Amino acid sequence: MNGAAWWNDPLFGVTATVVAYVAALKLHARWRRLHPLFVCSAALVVLLMASGIPYESYRRGADLLVFCLGPATVALGVPMYKHALRLRRRLRAIVAGVVAGSLCGMTSSAFFVWAAGGSKELWLTALPKSVSSPISIEIARQLGGIPELGAVLTVLTGLLGSMVGPAFLRAVGVRDDVALGAAIGTGSHGIGTARIIRESELQGSAGGLAMGLAGIVTSVLAVPLYWLLQ
Repeated sequence: MNGAAWWNDPLFGVTATVVAYVAALKLHARWRRLHPLFVCSAALVVLLMASGIPYESYRRGADLLVFCLGPATVALGVPMYKHALRLRRRLRAIVAGVVAGSLCGMTSSAFFVWAAGGSKELWLTALPKSVSSPISIEIARQLGGIPELGAVLTVLTGLLGSMVGPAFLRAVGVRDDVALGAAIGTGSHGIGTARIIRESELQGSAGGLAMGLAGIVTSVLAVPLYWLLQ
């Protein structure tokens, strides 16, 4: 390999991401308000900008980690299976909450963008921001939004929900693990679910179930909402 182009090796993207994330976790252990994903992303942006390394070179390795998102998401099924009986008993309430939460999230995001003077393209992009990135990107694309911006909004939504969601829900009196997990999973998808599963496996199970249901509900509601909001 040419020494002048060592950053083109996929190992660079993998190593840089893992090192940045491990460092972010250590910072998070000392300062709980610093979300590891935010710190890791910021560190990588600074690294690429300061070194002049093209994003395409970094992405060669980062895509290997992106591939792992699928198996990681599927792995949420393990705690869901362990708590299947408890979740089944609350299934109607969970489904009702997911439908209400998804509808509220979609309409409110579109309304706020519209009220702020945003274009139709922008509010269509914001419509599916509360579901996981692969779903939100595809919905934004199909509706005529901006997929790349949709991905950014999705990540920011997940970060905000994971940082303030659990504390806010407890502050307003939500103590039940299933209710809290379902709310976080509906509103802040995988990022929020990854946050709460560290505190309670039951919360993470409810969050994983709600996240999957929210993806289905959002996909179904996107088309009629598109026509209603014209």
